Amino acid sequence: MRIVFMGTPDFAVTILEEIISSKHEVVGVVTAPDRKAGRGQKINMSAVKKCALQHELPLAQPEKLKAEDFHQTLKEWNADLFVVVAFRMLPKVVWDMPPKGTINLHASLLPDYRGAAPINWAIINGEEKTGVTTFFIEEKIDTGDLLLQAEMKIGENTTAGELHDDLAKLGKNVVVDTLNQIESNSINAIPQKESAKRKEAPKLFKPDCEIDWTNTAKNIHDFVRGLNPYPGSHTYIYNKEGKKLQCKLSDSRLTDLSSNQLEKIKTEGETLLFAASDKYVSFGSIQLEGKRRMTVKEFLVGNNLEDYTL
Repeated sequence: MRIVFMGTPDFAVTILEEIISSKHEVVGVVTAPDRKAGRGQKINMSAVKKCALQHELPLAQPEKLKAEDFHQTLKEWNADLFVVVAFRMLPKVVWDMPPKGTINLHASLLPDYRGAAPINWAIINGEEKTGVTTFFIEEKIDTGDLLLQAEMKIGENTTAGELHDDLAKLGKNVVVDTLNQIESNSINAIPQKESAKRKEAPKLFKPDCEIDWTNTAKNIHDFVRGLNPYPGSHTYIYNKEGKKLQCKLSDSRLTDLSSNQLEKIKTEGETLLFAASDKYVSFGSIQLEGKRRMTVKEFLVGNNLEDYTL
């Protein structure tokens, strides 16, 4: 089939590369416009654009998805089907255009974890498994008929970054299998079942990422690894002058050590222990406001732990 691919980040690149190597033909790629980023305001291309250029594929970077010239480009590419992975919400005039429809790959087992951050929320909520789903795009986000799904276990220390990479590898095969079945008319599209108990995956903002030390150690560990590496979890500590400092913590592990609320921060070997409501959670790295990320060993070289408190 003739495929137009739409996506932006590294996750989408893994899928695009697999489609390129399949029997299907990628006749066009749609990605985000170039943006200025960083202190030098250098022009930053999306990961998908870099991949498209490497493979010399036709490319579109529309500012507005409802623009007539963008729609004309899509028509000229004459695709059988559009594939969308980690891209913007499409208007109906776009997703309804190809004769075989538009499919999306979502990093959860739909209908659970609809939304912008399914990988993060699956870990934050302590799920033991997740997966990927292909589905036909419809007007309401992540609600279209299900096509194929594949499951994956989540380890007790798996971070969002690690799960992101594993799901991309799983997803690339699911997408190509979906394309093959659509081409052969053997795909079985199943409507999603609605449930009041369905779990959501809304976008995460900075206020959502503060650690609540009144939670259990298990909940805090899941929270921290679910936000690692992005957007990152944080807490606030006070130095000996009483100044409030934001502190990012990562590389968490559970301990069997019962917490002592009189000693809320302490060390054990080359880790920091922070007191949760029941037990201590250990952390292997720390980043104080305005400083670089450091191992605990590096941090203790230039800092006295007794100078800080929660």
